[in-house]
Amino acid sequence: MNPNARELGELDRAQCLQLLASVPIGRIVYTEQALPAIQLVNFRLAKGTIVIRTARGSKLAAAARHAILGFEADRYDERSSTGWSVTAIGHSWVVEEPDEIAFLDTLALRPWAPGPRDHYIQISPERLIGRQVTATGSANLTGGTHE
Repeated sequence: MNPNARELGELDRAQCLQLLASVPIGRIVYTEQALPAIQLVNFRLAKGTIVIRTARGSKLAAAARHAILGFEADRYDERSSTGWSVTAIGHSWVVEEPDEIAFLDTLALRPWAPGPRDHYIQISPERLIGRQVTATGSANLTGGTHE
């Protein structure tokens, strides 16, 4: 067997959500002045949605109000040339209900960017696209084995 052999596989919805939940940082894709914009954000999954905390009045908060957004997270191992990537596309909204904000406050989603971040955005991942590259014959990133 070739020790450098790798294979590309597609991930199902459950695997995509499992992998998204395993990393703290992703990239949100939105429209700014009719052009695509990408921003690195920390996030959590909660009740099947992607939760991002941002500043009230930020470009991201304005762009996320009832829009369709893209979101991507990944992990890559340079040594083995293996990894995964998950892209989510879905409707977004700014959380305004006090009870929902109180629940999201319990997630301990601490913004890594400086400044106040008291605004929550949620994305419903209606379309999930996941791919992974694994070494042939090794355990994949979601627990199974490729032969």
